Amino acid sequence: MIVAAESCDIIDGIVCTPTSVNELFVFKPIFYIGEMGISRTHFLIIFAALLVVAFLFFGLRKKSVVPSRIQSMVESVVTLVREDIAMSVIGKGGEAYVPYLLSIFLFILVGNLFEVTPLINFPITSRIAIPLLLSLITYVLFLVAGIRKQGKEYFTHLLWPPGLPVALKPLVGFIEFVSTLVVRPVSLAIRLFANLVAGHLMLSLLLVSGYFFIYQNGVWPVPGKIPIGLAWYTFGLAIYGFEIVVSILQAYIFTLLSAVYIQTSLHPEH
Repeated sequence: MIVAAESCDIIDGIVCTPTSVNELFVFKPIFYIGEMGISRTHFLIIFAALLVVAFLFFGLRKKSVVPSRIQSMVESVVTLVREDIAMSVIGKGGEAYVPYLLSIFLFILVGNLFEVTPLINFPITSRIAIPLLLSLITYVLFLVAGIRKQGKEYFTHLLWPPGLPVALKPLVGFIEFVSTLVVRPVSLAIRLFANLVAGHLMLSLLLVSGYFFIYQNGVWPVPGKIPIGLAWYTFGLAIYGFEIVVSILQAYIFTLLSAVYIQTSLHPEH
């Protein structure tokens, strides 16, 4: 039986459905600060930021000739972002963007890994507002970098490559405007958002399905369905490991593309 959410009862086989579609997208506040409600998403965003700050603080506060484990980890991450992303992709002037690139890499990485963190199991980057905000920050940075580097001619060079025939300027200008100034920030956000949502849904579906194959209507275990449930669990655990790799990879890709966009503004000749 499928009824409204207030009447659901899993034990008796009654399937829950939300009373409103908004329940799928809006989290109720878990506590209040004055009149401002703090939801689970707000709390995890703050928690992720604090983890990043703590990771960098404790890793860099006391540098030693023989680095500790956390110092080695922090130095490895900083080297990755500075050398392999900022300096390698942006080139000259890339050092100035290392703090930003390092910050978004670690924040996205921690937010992604919340998906596979016990008792959390919720990637904050699966909320479209987070990837969209980060992509808009990158968007503003690469526009500001271009204006500072090229002045008033930045948008002219952005929309119309040098030597373009006058007859093609309306068409090429429209294409470049849409692809660079509209699609670029949106695609950057959706790439991160879609990958984390897909992984989160798949992981949840497999593990929950395995549970209900084994445990149904108050019976534990359910004879004849244990192999199916265990198969779902096994597949879910494989996806669990895969999602760790995806979480790291998506943080790297977002940071790398941010550096690429900044590079196109600083060095348009390339």
